[in-house]
Amino acid sequence: MPIVNAHEARTVFVLKRGKGTGFSGVENPLLTNDNTVMIYGDAKATVSALVSEFNDQ
Repeated sequence: MPIVNAHEARTVFVLKRGKGTGFSGVENPLLTNDNTVMIYGDAKATVSALVSEFNDQ
């Protein structure tokens, strides 16, 4: 699997179902970076809704 340097990106979108820390209980530092935008909800439904919004333009 390739390594993605998300911390170097201009903007990072993170899709997450909830605000919990997950199974490991460890907070991911990427989630609190200034370049990170959190989108809460089901990833498939959320991305589908975003794509349809752009397609309607």
